[in-house]
Amino acid sequence: MRVAFFSEVVPPIRDGACHALTHLAASMDDEGIPYHIVSGVEPSAEMAGRVTVHKVPSVPFPGYGYYRISVPVDPRLDRALDRFRPDILHAANPTLLGLYALVYARRRRLPVVTSYHTNYVSYFPYYGLGKLQGLGWRLLRWFHSRCHATYAPSRSTLETLRSRGIPRVDLWQRGVRPDRFGPRFRSEELRRSIGAEDRPVLLYVGRLVREKDLADLVRAVEVLRGRGMRFKTVLVGDGPMGPELRARLPEAVFTGYRVGEDLARWYASADLFVFPSTTETFGNVILEAFASGLPVAGVRASGSRDLIVPGENGLLAGPRNPEDFADCVQAMLSDPAGMRAMREGALRTVHRFDWGSINRRLITDYHRVIREHRSPVREGAMELAAG
Repeated sequence: MRVAFFSEVVPPIRDGACHALTHLAASMDDEGIPYHIVSGVEPSAEMAGRVTVHKVPSVPFPGYGYYRISVPVDPRLDRALDRFRPDILHAANPTLLGLYALVYARRRRLPVVTSYHTNYVSYFPYYGLGKLQGLGWRLLRWFHSRCHATYAPSRSTLETLRSRGIPRVDLWQRGVRPDRFGPRFRSEELRRSIGAEDRPVLLYVGRLVREKDLADLVRAVEVLRGRGMRFKTVLVGDGPMGPELRARLPEAVFTGYRVGEDLARWYASADLFVFPSTTETFGNVILEAFASGLPVAGVRASGSRDLIVPGENGLLAGPRNPEDFADCVQAMLSDPAGMRAMREGALRTVHRFDWGSINRRLITDYHRVIREHRSPVREGAMELAAG
């Protein structure tokens, strides 16, 4: 089997989609499966030495300079793919690059699959585009119905996609590397450097953007301060909302992006992970927090509710309810024995999310798709369904 990936996100970009692709590539290396990546981003050394990458032209995504929109107008691209001779194409996103994958697959009579990483349509209301959600879902249905499989990262996301009329949805979960995170990275020196020797640290890790519901986190912090609680808030990450958050949370610590052991130290040196987002498809940072021995205060929404078991590894508040979120945080910080039990529960949770076994299941499904694609009955039925 030979696999061609079409993805805007490869290292050095750091997000959930890139995280998944990087670990999938490592699993394919382990299995000895040849793969080729088409992207508008030049990969960093950690990936460039292992795989051939065909770089196509790209333009910056407005407001996010580190993201690029691939523009697959390179006349050499068809020839490069023909030389590679893929058996299956995997389009990471419904972008121009993903559309190119559909067109190439149809011309070469190859199966194409896709993965659902981001709830793009759920972002629309945060930017005054709520009335376009119906159109957004129609476009997604058009794209996904032309793929032989769509891989969702969580059961709640899978159910949402099926309810929206997207066919052939299967599960491709996410994993975590316990060797890269853990309580052993805790640093009392780091805590002292931010003035947290005698108070708990509330940690958020992720992009600083509106769709992460960070306005709710700000309000929850204000509620807790009003109740006289003493704690330190740390936000690891960056994004367009950074200046506003710095103004509204003057006592908080903003670290910018952190990776590797530096990131592991911030996780392990905190006491509670706070994650108010209602727009997640999975929640990779929740797993990283669990692997670091952190309980999580989250919300009852897609992604988070698949991972957080109330009382076992965290608590769940109502979505977009800052007061309820503050209640959850206060309840956890006020119960040291319960926090110890939930830390142990968090560490137990990560054993169910091993990247190797998760990706082997996906690779097995690639074989299924290739096999079924070669069945004329199956292919004919799919073309009728796609219209």
